[in-house]
Amino acid sequence: MQFSANLGFLWTELALPDAIRAAKTAGFDAVECHWPYDADSAQVKAALVETEMTMIGLNTARGDVSAGDNGLSALPDRTPEARAAIEQAVAYATDIGARNIHVMAGFSAGTEAHETFVANLTYACALAAPEGITILIEPLNRYDAPGYFLQTTKQATTIIAEVGAQNLKLMFDCYHVQLMEGDLTHKLAELQSHIGHIQFASVPDRGAPDHGEINFDHVFRVIKEFGFSSPIGAEYKPEGATSRSLNWLKQAQKI
Repeated sequence: MQFSANLGFLWTELALPDAIRAAKTAGFDAVECHWPYDADSAQVKAALVETEMTMIGLNTARGDVSAGDNGLSALPDRTPEARAAIEQAVAYATDIGARNIHVMAGFSAGTEAHETFVANLTYACALAAPEGITILIEPLNRYDAPGYFLQTTKQATTIIAEVGAQNLKLMFDCYHVQLMEGDLTHKLAELQSHIGHIQFASVPDRGAPDHGEINFDHVFRVIKEFGFSSPIGAEYKPEGATSRSLNWLKQAQKI
C-alpha cells in the first residue's frame, strides 16, 4: 500500500518544503497538509518536484481562529469569506499541483447551514473542476470538534447527492468515523464509490496506527481489497519526534 504523510501533524517543526523532504526521506509515497498558505507556493512546488512527491490535498482556511472559527462554508452569514477561502485554496492547489481540497464547514447547525454549505460546495466544485481538482468534505467527531456542522458519513453522502457534482467526494477519516459511527470496514466498503481520500490515526489518542482499539493491518487490507489505490493519509499526532513514530510504515507498505 501507499501512504501520504499529513504535514499538518508530522514534522511540524520544519518549514513546509523541508517537511516534504523529510517525508520523502522517511519513505512516504506522497504528502498532504492542512493550511499551507504562509508558505511560498513556488518553494513548495520546487520541493515537490525535487522529491517527486505529490501533494494529495489541503484545507480551506478556517477563518478567525482566535475567535473560534474552524471553517466557514456552512455559516450562513459568512458566505463572502467562505468563497474567498475557496478561491484561495483553488489558486494555491493549482500552483502546487494538489489533487484535492477539503472545504471546511465550520461550527453551525440547522436547515440554513445545510443550504449554505450546499451552495458553497456547488461554487467550489464549479471553480475547481477546470483545474482537475476534487472537493472533499470530512465529518469530524463531536468530541474533538463539538458543534461542527458535518459529523457523520450519512450526512456527508446526503450533501454529496444534493450537490450532484462529479468532483465532490467524501474524505473518510478512520479516526473520526470510528469515534462517531464505528463499523469501519463495512462502512469503507459501502461508501467506496463516494470516497475521494482516506485518512487514519489510532483511537482514542489520535496517535500512530500501531496501538489502540483499531486493527489497522486489517483495515489497510480491506482498503486494498476494494481497490483503493491512492496513498492514504497518516494524519496522526506523534508522541515526540515524528521519526520515532514510524515503526508501522514499512510493514504497512507491504500489505
